[in-house]
Amino acid sequence: MNQVIFRELGLVPYKQAWELQEELFADIIAIKRHNKHHPEHSRQSFDYLLFCEHPPVYTLGKSGDLSNLLLDKERLDVLGIEYFKINRGGDITFHGPGQLVAYPILDLAHFFKDISRYMRTLEEIIIRSLRDFGIEAGRLKSATGVWLDPEDPFRARKICAMGVRSSRWVTMHGLALNVNTDLAFFNHIIPCGIADKSVTSMEKELGTPPDMEAVKKSFKKHFEEAFLCQLQEEKTEDEKRH
Repeated sequence: MNQVIFRELGLVPYKQAWELQEELFADIIAIKRHNKHHPEHSRQSFDYLLFCEHPPVYTLGKSGDLSNLLLDKERLDVLGIEYFKINRGGDITFHGPGQLVAYPILDLAHFFKDISRYMRTLEEIIIRSLRDFGIEAGRLKSATGVWLDPEDPFRARKICAMGVRSSRWVTMHGLALNVNTDLAFFNHIIPCGIADKSVTSMEKELGTPPDMEAVKKSFKKHFEEAFLCQLQEEKTEDEKRH
């Protein structure tokens, strides 16, 4: 069974988490290149799952439209919201406290070489996790992410946004599930560039804030089942020394 290193980052600035992802992503690709050219001295690469929350930030994917950000830089500064143009797929989204942000840094050669299947697998993990809390969710045709009432064009609303980058079958970036998120931040953007659909959260749907740790536990369980892997908590530096 594949082992995936799990790392809980806590509340961390977006740029810091992005740089960490880039570092892990580059390390895996470097090992793959090495192994391709030096099979007699092959090295082991590791897969990772990172959990975190971010201070308020808007991120725009590489094919996104800046006009979907409805604030200028001055207003962003006043509101204390960061903005980054990044190298994932998708358009604009918001990250902030009360979200479960998950960044799988995986070499899909260890699992399955199919990006579409990878995206559908991430969606399925969220769908199953939400079901654990009594929320029925699904997919909206031609739109990535997880939605509630996707079959009803007047009620469809997104609860989880997704956007990834991949190279040589290695993934980075990931998903953001609105758990107890302040949804007012979405009023300043056209989320994912879809103007006629709204955004929701687990708290809004349930009428009470769910326990974030319980949501994380559910996600990890379904992640292990979906990817047929075992998550291993990363040891702290003190634990490694002992």
